[in-house]
Amino acid sequence: MLLEFSCTNHRSIKDKAVFSLLAGKDTTHAENVIESDGFRVLRSAVVYGANGSGKSSLISAISFARLLVLNSITHQPGQGIRQDKHKLSRLDDPTSYSLQFITSGLRFAYGFTLQNTLVSEEYLYYFPNGRQAMIFERDFESFKIGSKFKRTSFATCKEVLKPNRLLLSCAANFCSVPEVDRAYRFFSEDLVIYDNQNDWMNYTLHKISENEQMKNALISFLVDLGIDVKDVRVSIEKSKFDLSQLPPFLSDEFKSMLVQDGETIDARMVYDQFETDLLNEESTGVKKLFSMICPLIDIMRNGKVLLCDELEANLHESLVYELVKAFSSAVINESAQLIFTTHETGLLSLDLFRRDQIWFTEMIGANRSTDLYSLAEINNVRKEENYGKGYISGKYGAIPMLNLDFASIVAQM
Repeated sequence: MLLEFSCTNHRSIKDKAVFSLLAGKDTTHAENVIESDGFRVLRSAVVYGANGSGKSSLISAISFARLLVLNSITHQPGQGIRQDKHKLSRLDDPTSYSLQFITSGLRFAYGFTLQNTLVSEEYLYYFPNGRQAMIFERDFESFKIGSKFKRTSFATCKEVLKPNRLLLSCAANFCSVPEVDRAYRFFSEDLVIYDNQNDWMNYTLHKISENEQMKNALISFLVDLGIDVKDVRVSIEKSKFDLSQLPPFLSDEFKSMLVQDGETIDARMVYDQFETDLLNEESTGVKKLFSMICPLIDIMRNGKVLLCDELEANLHESLVYELVKAFSSAVINESAQLIFTTHETGLLSLDLFRRDQIWFTEMIGANRSTDLYSLAEINNVRKEENYGKGYISGKYGAIPMLNLDFASIVAQM
């Protein structure tokens, strides 16, 4: 589970922004909170804000940290790390990212700082028996390790660590330290990012073609959401490229490098009196929902953390409502979390969220920097008030105050 994320100097986020999934004193919606490692942790959270206020910057920052952990091991000497800094930051201003999370029953704190496109600081702590202990601390290319860990465990890292590589990436790939492996696998296996650019359709089609139980679960999911489908038929045919079609002067080895086997997929949605071609005849919303279901089942069953930018895109409000409710259900893995951004004010409901689950982004100051805050931080917000109405009226900020007279603008043209 993700407990907290913070960053500075990433896109529209200039000053330190802290996003917390630790539950406050609010006693409502007990089903949205679980106890983990002595903490009361929220199972979901939603982020609202005007266009351009920084909602996507928050998801982007977490995604950037995740990808750098996974990929920095491949960086070559002399290759810098692209810092996606605030537009008004100076050339040498640092960018920092930090996370606290629980994985495999153990809590970790991990963070790093980039400066001048290289790693300047990095740390990894864990909390056995609730007490903080150092795994490593890094300062540029030098690092020290905690007293529990033998120096030989990290010996290989000295050879592969570079200014443009994270020590966590190097240690996970070249050393054998169980605590490091557990922290790394949180990024590689437990943290899932969906930003509407993902194409999960291929994954879902292969899953249901291979696994009848998964297909039945998908059909049940669709039916529960009001899509009265009776069956889904998927046919996947492998195809091989004829190497003789390539120029004869190429070697067989080079030909095999150029050519990959392909496949032809036919997917049919079967209804009472007709069937449709899923990929060509169904709506964008149905295709998005269909493609997400198998990954969602995996996330819910295995207790992963899902982050979505604009979850409601191409989906009806009632469907999104049911998806959010599912992450509070007793039948899924309690560690599963959903964090998403949205403009859909219909979800701002007392029936769905606690005040500490609702977050806002707002542009402030002359430097147009993102301010991130939760509804629980705002004074004089009653538990029984209409959150959606309060948000639209501008009571909580984070909404564009439109003073445009469109009719007058059109008349002047």
